[in-house]
Amino acid sequence: MYQITKDFLGKPAPPGYIAGLGRGATGFTTRSDIGPAREAAAAKDADKQQAQRSKDEEDERRFANAENEEGLFSNMPYEEDDEEADKVWAMIDAKMEERHKGKQRTNDEDESDKQEIDQQLHGLKRQLQGLTEDEWSAIPDVSQLAETAARAKRRRKTAVSRRGERYSQVSDSTLVAGLGLAGHDQEIAVEASKDEDGTVTNFLALGQARNDVLQMKLDQAGDSASGKTTIDPRGYLTSLNTVGAQTAAEIGDISRARTLLKSVTQSSPKHAPGWIAAARLEEVAQKMSKARSIIAQGCENCPQSEDVWLEAARLNRREDARAVLASAVRNLPRSVRVWEAAAELEATAGDVGAQRKVLRRALEFVPTSVMLWKSAIALEPPEDARVLLAYAVELVPLSVDLWLALARLETYEKAQKVLNRARRAVSTSHEIWIAAARLEEQHGTAHVNIDRIMAKAVASLAASGAPMDREQWFAQALQCEEDGYSATCRAIVAAAADLGFDSDDTAEDRAGAWVADAERFEPQTGKPGVVTARAIFAQALAVQPGDVDLWRSAADMERSHGTADDVDSLLRRAVQFCPQAEVLWLMAAKEKWTRQNDVAGARVILEEAFAANAHSEAIVLAAVKLESETRQDARALALLERARASEFAGHAGTRGTARVWMKSAVLMRQLGRPADALAVAREGGALFPNFYKLWLVQAQLQPPQDARQTLSRALKACPRAPELWISAARLEFAGPQRNLARARAILERARVYVPRSPVLWLEAVLMEAEESDSVARALLARALQECPHAGVLWATAIVLEPRAQRKARSVDALKHAEAHDPEVTVAVARLFWAEHRVEKARAWFERAVRADPDYGDAWAWWLRFEREQREPDPSSIAAVEEACGRAEPRHGRYWQRAAKDPDNAWLPVADILHKTAELLATTRQL
Repeated sequence: MYQITKDFLGKPAPPGYIAGLGRGATGFTTRSDIGPAREAAAAKDADKQQAQRSKDEEDERRFANAENEEGLFSNMPYEEDDEEADKVWAMIDAKMEERHKGKQRTNDEDESDKQEIDQQLHGLKRQLQGLTEDEWSAIPDVSQLAETAARAKRRRKTAVSRRGERYSQVSDSTLVAGLGLAGHDQEIAVEASKDEDGTVTNFLALGQARNDVLQMKLDQAGDSASGKTTIDPRGYLTSLNTVGAQTAAEIGDISRARTLLKSVTQSSPKHAPGWIAAARLEEVAQKMSKARSIIAQGCENCPQSEDVWLEAARLNRREDARAVLASAVRNLPRSVRVWEAAAELEATAGDVGAQRKVLRRALEFVPTSVMLWKSAIALEPPEDARVLLAYAVELVPLSVDLWLALARLETYEKAQKVLNRARRAVSTSHEIWIAAARLEEQHGTAHVNIDRIMAKAVASLAASGAPMDREQWFAQALQCEEDGYSATCRAIVAAAADLGFDSDDTAEDRAGAWVADAERFEPQTGKPGVVTARAIFAQALAVQPGDVDLWRSAADMERSHGTADDVDSLLRRAVQFCPQAEVLWLMAAKEKWTRQNDVAGARVILEEAFAANAHSEAIVLAAVKLESETRQDARALALLERARASEFAGHAGTRGTARVWMKSAVLMRQLGRPADALAVAREGGALFPNFYKLWLVQAQLQPPQDARQTLSRALKACPRAPELWISAARLEFAGPQRNLARARAILERARVYVPRSPVLWLEAVLMEAEESDSVARALLARALQECPHAGVLWATAIVLEPRAQRKARSVDALKHAEAHDPEVTVAVARLFWAEHRVEKARAWFERAVRADPDYGDAWAWWLRFEREQREPDPSSIAAVEEACGRAEPRHGRYWQRAAKDPDNAWLPVADILHKTAELLATTRQL
């Protein structure tokens, strides 16, 4: 623009001049705000200025420019400098107007060109009326013209760029450097995007740090009126343990944390946690000298803080730490923690003498500290420790630990005196009483004295106002058992067993509570608790000796955790108190036979049992089983013959019982005497027509035609027995003819007599599945509607589904079937097995046998699973066989087929298990 020298510079301001008024610095003012008032000092020039303004007002385009602000200065004095400024602005306006005129002229020319082109094409448009259809179709489309133009433009641009390109060979060093930078990392490198060199300043983080400092100061000011903070020192120090990990891994800006902690130490110099935090921050930043300097300042500002002195000792080297702790004990001579730290420092140096000296010096200042006494005594030999303990219990008579330690170092007689003194000093301590009982047991005193000591302990503590409940005493008994004091354990249980009961509680109530306690303290694998549980059961049996269930629970506990002799001794006592309890006699005989392999002893027990229970069917059948499985066939047949001619309890007026007749027929069949077996079964069936198993034995021993007639009579006698209907249907479906229609009719009729029977529905589904899976699935859907909680039906539904839908079906089965149904659990385990999820399948097989150990098919499936692994584990197979032998299962579709096969008679459980597993492998599983 123009350079004009202002002649008003350096001259005095004119009258009435207001600085900045010309720029509008006094605010926005409209024309209506200007009144008629005039400045007095400018009255002389008012006429000249008014004339100029009147001329301007006559201009029609005065307000054409919206930014014109002349009205603001209409009342101001108009001088030479104003005139010169107006000239300058007038030149600027002229220049801008000229520029606008140029643009307007260009726009007008473009518009005229458009009009001329339109006029030129006006005649040509008229000529388009004469074009033919072919000529119209030959006219190119606009998009084609645009594409052609775009392609031409790209070709021109490519040609130009190629003319400007220059190619040169890249050096090997450049390639190697690029390879090293890029590498072959195919992962997303998150950390590479961070500014690790610190050259880029994070202004957002700095602003946040400033806000944090301000917020912290405001919080400190608002915590309390006195200016003291309300920070919990213990919690604050605990949170400082993670400051290193947060600063290094998450915050990544130690300077920001340093700023915050500096503010803490400056605003609250007497706040010890602030100094500790600042020192630990520098420790994390690997600036140990600065950390020591900061913690030294903390010691100066907080000389009464244990934490600051201990932190200073930790941060300094050994020699410096020794000096720091010396200063600490001068400021805090009664601080046990400081003295302990000083002794530990000497221990790390390996100077036991110095450590002993420090602890003895500490005891001069804090003679009542149990911790210091324990540390000092631990460094002394037994003789010196006894002397120190004798002195310690005089100074700290309420410390039970010191009394017990002194008693352990004394002889038997002196230990008794020490414990008597301890009991008088601390009358509310149960540990002293238990220690006295342990002392007597260790010395070999009779159990009567130990029982008397614990009885006095329970009464004394109750009188002293420090009673303990039964559970607490039983927990102490368990601790004594763990330490090897069995007599003391039993004495505690006997003394505390009656606690917690009211006077109106019956013996049954007490026995029930004690059984619950015994089950709670019954040991798990590898844990003690046998003596405690046994003592609790002994207490309960002493109160309720005629409770058969109580004896069975105690026998189960002994069988799980005790020896064979312990079980035998307990059961011999049980049958003495409960001679009419058949189950106890049978348990005793079985223990003799199976665990001790004493057949003669078991026979003696059964003879005694029969003498006490002359009309017991269970004892007779147990004796028959013993004789038959030991292959004493003649003795077994003789027992059964005598039983068939005898009367039994509950069956007066009849010869034998239905089970006796059935066992007789089965045994004769197993011995290869089918004719005798059939005769016995017919005779028994005539005596007991409502016992369906005798009808089944007859049908099994007869040819198909006779068996059909027998089952027809059986169904009239026992129409509610599903087993008879199933046997009749199988008879029709078996053989080469496979009369499915007749079998289907029999099962439909059976469902009328026995509605909602899952086994009848299952048999029908299995028969239909032999012909068509789709028909079987449709029938199974009806079965699930009638029996929605039958696990056997849901398990079959899982197997019948196509492979892709089995998992969804298993979810439905687990949801709708009864909880922990073993058959559904086995089906789910088989699904995991098919998917080669070995550990998952094994876990589900274990769950199935835990849910129902009597379900033999689950054991067989588990054994087959272990045997068919790629690398079978013999130990796993042996574990399944052993567990199955203990469980002795008796039920299961395939288990019963293997167990009741005459060829498998007298086989042990392990062999039956293998037979069932082989049966599973050779038949279609549904």
